[in-house]
Amino acid sequence: MSDKNDLVEALLRRHGTTYCEELGIDIEKNQPSPLFCWLVASILFSSRIGAGAAAEAAKALFKAGWRTPQAMAQATWEERTRVLNRAGYARYDESTSRMLGDTSEHLIEAYDGDLRRLREQAGQDAEEERRLLQEFKGIGKVGADIFLREIQAVWPEVYPFADAKALQAAKHLKLGATPEMLAERVARNDFARFVAALVRMQLAKDEGGVREEADSG
Repeated sequence: MSDKNDLVEALLRRHGTTYCEELGIDIEKNQPSPLFCWLVASILFSSRIGAGAAAEAAKALFKAGWRTPQAMAQATWEERTRVLNRAGYARYDESTSRMLGDTSEHLIEAYDGDLRRLREQAGQDAEEERRLLQEFKGIGKVGADIFLREIQAVWPEVYPFADAKALQAAKHLKLGATPEMLAERVARNDFARFVAALVRMQLAKDEGGVREEADSG
């Protein structure tokens, strides 16, 4: 039987890369461009498409130079659609292209292109931030949860946060049933990585691999 600490260590070794790290988004700067990039990625990850395809689509959009709401809004619908399609996001390319344009315009109009202003408007209240995030086209409850899952590394009011997918994985490993219980397992600065690892394990169906490595470690 695996020790809980061994399970956590094995989980972090196998899957402990945040999605921001994978995409090259320096979220810890808490600056407008990386915050916008993570919002874009949250839209892509929240659709019914594989996480790998969503990540490739995000990388393609950023490579095209659309790392700010202004640049994304200035691109045409056709240009965004073409980049998404070529990146393998074909099933949702047209609707997602429209969402990205609408989201960028709303961010510019409501918050001068800076998600830190959304945080200010919410009074640094996590639930209000979650509500305001859902006013963006393409960001529903799932998308808002994805965004909060990694933004908690720089917006302390969100910590500890774990979405439904992470909590489901944690229950399977018997690591805890609430974000507060999970927060007792790792240092605060490792928590976003821990939650991302739980999600990655769940998506990869790698619970067996994590348990095996924990047992052998």
